[in-house]
Amino acid sequence: MFDEINSPIITIPGIGYTLAAIILAKIGDIERFLTPAKLLAFAGMEPSTYQSGKFNASKTPMVKRGSTYLRWAILQAARLVPMRDATFSAYLAKKRSEGKHFNVARSHMGKKLLRVIFYLLKNNTAFLPQI
Repeated sequence: MFDEINSPIITIPGIGYTLAAIILAKIGDIERFLTPAKLLAFAGMEPSTYQSGKFNASKTPMVKRGSTYLRWAILQAARLVPMRDATFSAYLAKKRSEGKHFNVARSHMGKKLLRVIFYLLKNNTAFLPQI
């Protein structure tokens, strides 16, 4: 059934039929989102802000509003994709070398992956690994 949809998400290495189906089901029509930031907000993966007067907090957690199932699927894919793609693996290694905890680096990976998914769905193109 998923082959009939012919979605470009399945071309991302590490995302199988189950995760792709969950992601597509929760996103729905990609035309609802004008920018990748709006899709990140829908998934609840945008950073929170905390301000008081002139104070601006720099280390704030994820908001976790939005679709719980979409966030779960993206974070699961963010765990699997770096195992199969060199670009994502290098990005994860970069975040880890910056001193980020593994789960924080994985959430950064999820944000990058969601931006890639947004681009693939908007342009209806297959994922091409960067060499």
